[in-house]
Amino acid sequence: MTALPEWMYPPRIEGWYAEDLDRLSEAPRHTELIDGALVFMMSPQRSWHGRVVNELVFALKGRLPEGMEVEREMTVRLDQRNRPEPDLVVTTAPFLPDRTCFEPADVALAVEVVSPESAERDRKVKLRKYAEAGIPHYWVVEEEYGLPVVHVYELDAPTGVYAPAGIFRGALDRPVPFKIALDLDSLVPAPGRAGG
Repeated sequence: MTALPEWMYPPRIEGWYAEDLDRLSEAPRHTELIDGALVFMMSPQRSWHGRVVNELVFALKGRLPEGMEVEREMTVRLDQRNRPEPDLVVTTAPFLPDRTCFEPADVALAVEVVSPESAERDRKVKLRKYAEAGIPHYWVVEEEYGLPVVHVYELDAPTGVYAPAGIFRGALDRPVPFKIALDLDSLVPAPGRAGG
């Protein structure tokens, strides 16, 4: 077994801090910080995942109200020891070309498209952490028979936890965080069907 590269050793005994990610130019793309530990995307991403993320970005861009933007693959600084990277966020923050992360107050919606290697984090860890940080809306997109299914969560302010707001197949129609209607089946070609 070979030694780890020097940059992989945490700079302090309690681990990594959110601002450390900006100085880790050697780290792989899509490096996240969860509870002070670096999390790397080690396996190649499936085409289904990339297609759903791309099509969601495109679909949301055309429906966003003024003052909102959609960004993909940008981390959110939840606190000093947590800086996850949602697949996409809808944000109220103005575009800044040198931005490397968002603050939770700037995020209206976080979306995770589940991959086999991220399933536990997306379904449980991030569900809790995004709620604790006060992000008002969270979507978890799962694959079912080749098509996307969106599990929608809305923050319950009095308890500070997410309440399930619906499971959407085929179409998604929501009044919050903005009026949105999506044809989910059009995001990817159906199995056995050409096109897309």
